[in-house]
Amino acid sequence: MQSTAAVEQSTETKGKHRLVTELKRLEAETRFLEEDMEQLEKTEKASAVLQELLNEVERRPDPLLPVTPGPANSVWDQWFEGAQNMRVRHRCLIL
Repeated sequence: MQSTAAVEQSTETKGKHRLVTELKRLEAETRFLEEDMEQLEKTEKASAVLQELLNEVERRPDPLLPVTPGPANSVWDQWFEGAQNMRVRHRCLIL
């Protein structure tokens, strides 16, 4: 009888140990998930602040760039506009 009782107690101890181990693992996983959730909540707040900062920066003109109503030198327009005369063909003279 004693051997049967010892086997049952040993089995119960192993079962309890497994349950305690699984419970500790689940608690650790829960703790990690809670930490991740806290980081996500902080990230959302930072994103909102960054979006507000970006809107503010885009709204204001750059103080280092001059504000002109048109080109400062009209001669430069020829470089940024297309060919004025379509009859003139531009050829590569190097080839």
